[in-house]
Amino acid sequence: MKLFDAHCHLQDPRILNMVPNIIRSAVDRGVVHFAVNGVSENDWQTVKEISKNYPSVVPNFGLHPWFISDRSPNWLKTLKEYFEATPEAAVGEIGLDKGSVGKKIDFRDQVEVFRQQLCVAKELKRPVSTHCVCAYGDLLEILKSEGPFPNGIILHSFLGPAEMVPEFAKLGAYFSFSGFLMSLKESKAKKMVRSVPLERILLETDAPDGFPTLCNSLEDALVLTEEGSEERLNHPANIKAVLDYVASLLEMSIEKLADVSFSNALNLFSFDGSKLGRCCSEVVSGSKRDEA
Repeated sequence: MKLFDAHCHLQDPRILNMVPNIIRSAVDRGVVHFAVNGVSENDWQTVKEISKNYPSVVPNFGLHPWFISDRSPNWLKTLKEYFEATPEAAVGEIGLDKGSVGKKIDFRDQVEVFRQQLCVAKELKRPVSTHCVCAYGDLLEILKSEGPFPNGIILHSFLGPAEMVPEFAKLGAYFSFSGFLMSLKESKAKKMVRSVPLERILLETDAPDGFPTLCNSLEDALVLTEEGSEERLNHPANIKAVLDYVASLLEMSIEKLADVSFSNALNLFSFDGSKLGRCCSEVVSGSKRDEA
């Protein structure tokens, strides 16, 4: 089975020094591609460097709503320069947040920054990975006013209402499921997952967050730990746990869901300038082989 982690953060400082081993072990378990999402001006360069070293990595550059207060006056110009220099890059992670963290950040400011980045995604004809917490109504309203998005809007770690799925899908949305899905009641998770058209399903880990807490194969999950911390960090290889859980909700074989979700992600990220034609074996045998 080939798997595509449609959203993760390998540039996260908690796991950055582990990237060579993380990618190698994930590839050994069938993870062929990783969409690595930047979140602020401070990590865009790191995302770019990781993607240069690992052909299986699809870089994404974006300003996450949690970090908009720290943006520089020239942030949008800088962001556009990254896309100009990195034609294989998608847009992300951007979005809206009214949760425990987001409610401390001016929502009007979030909306303005979000709209600006949506315009960049449309102009460049790139897919865009979107964060949304407690703001699905606002998100839908904005996407309707700015859309549709024929190159795709990824609703990452989707936990929104099943009733809103058709409207989002009409605008070009894909629905990406992570280990956070396991935080919902099974009945609610099943209703939501089954409301999504198969051609719109993606799988992700959101590593190093989103550890899959409920899964039949949890004993096989890989745990990352940062030195000096007891926090249990997620590994991209744990997308297999997400695959198992979503397949069980759909009453579908893991093989079929793996094939469908991989094809969806591959089509979505295979835009002009993308590098997905390269073989993932280069991850191990290419420029980083000396780190084996």
